[in-house]
Amino acid sequence: MTKSTPLILLPGLLCDAALWAPQVQALADLSECHVADMTQDETIVGMAQRVLERAPERFALAGLSMGGYCAFEMMRMAPDRVEKLALLDTSAEPDTPERTAARRELVGKAGTGVDGFSSVVEGHLRTFVHPNRLDDAVLMETIRASAHNIGAEAYRRQQSAIIARRDQGPGLADISCPTLVLVGRQDALTPLALHETIAAGIPGARLEVIEDCGHLTTLERPEAVNRALRNWMED
Repeated sequence: MTKSTPLILLPGLLCDAALWAPQVQALADLSECHVADMTQDETIVGMAQRVLERAPERFALAGLSMGGYCAFEMMRMAPDRVEKLALLDTSAEPDTPERTAARRELVGKAGTGVDGFSSVVEGHLRTFVHPNRLDDAVLMETIRASAHNIGAEAYRRQQSAIIARRDQGPGLADISCPTLVLVGRQDALTPLALHETIAAGIPGARLEVIEDCGHLTTLERPEAVNRALRNWMED
């Protein structure tokens, strides 16, 4: 990958550009970074189409969680446009009935007003990071502010998209670009085993595990994630 290759970054549920701020700064010497808007569409396909419409002809692609679901879809739609792929704290599997039911309950609660949405956000915060980071006021306020920037209506759209996402497992073997699969060791939402399956399914993929880290690796352990992404981009 040349230094001029743009890097498109796809945020996860309730996350805005702040999710990738440490990487945008740290990788600026290697690539022009663009954080996509993931708030406008009610399907993962719609998200992927929107990003592709605004993307340069060739680019590197990194997605975290919901962003990973979108990255998989972009690989289905336009594999020849993606030079390199990074999949962070995500899953190739479809939603389970239990997770779908829980998501619908949360969407209903979030729609009951400001207090309802705030309560939903606080619940997500407890699962987004490693338990030992819950007292990190700066980290938690960054994530909280991002969630409120996204808002209840976009949250509903995002959860609808996540619920209806397709099973990407059958397409893993078709991914031929250099791929990094990265996960926090203590990610409670998309555990290590899911990433082991992804890495085993994509030819030549490299698995990187970030120690003492939960789901939002880019914010929790930015230096470790930056090193992994730099190696991936320079390789």
